Amino acid sequence: MAGFSEKEEALIKSSWEDLTKNFPTFSFHFFTLLVELAPPLKDLFPFLKGSSNVPKKNPQLEAQALKVFKLTFDSAIQLREKGEVVIADPTLKQLSSVHVQKGVIDAHFEVVKEALLKTVKEAAGAAKWSDDLNNAWAKAHDAWQL
Repeated sequence: MAGFSEKEEALIKSSWEDLTKNFPTFSFHFFTLLVELAPPLKDLFPFLKGSSNVPKKNPQLEAQALKVFKLTFDSAIQLREKGEVVIADPTLKQLSSVHVQKGVIDAHFEVVKEALLKTVKEAAGAAKWSDDLNNAWAKAHDAWQL
């Protein structure tokens, strides 16, 4: 994987700030997109299983979305600082085993990526959104999910 530039890192950091300004709203947006893009994914999350829609202001939903966005954000920082993403955290290893147990497949990661990018676009707004920002988040996402 090619290196991660200062510009890419700066774009990620700036948009991260935009996301965290109203994270509950963007968490809801992210999971709503996941369910719209791939309705069967709903059954992979205990807090969505059996529900007809995505619940607003759900702490489990917000925590799960934060994991995805934070992992992508941290990947961007590692790519810039180290040139690679090293997943050593026991929580991430546990997350991998849960993914295997739940039957997560590569196609699911692509849906997550699409929902993530659309959510970042929403958070950044039209004035900040660019192909460069999209590509930076996509690159960071791809680095951690390999």
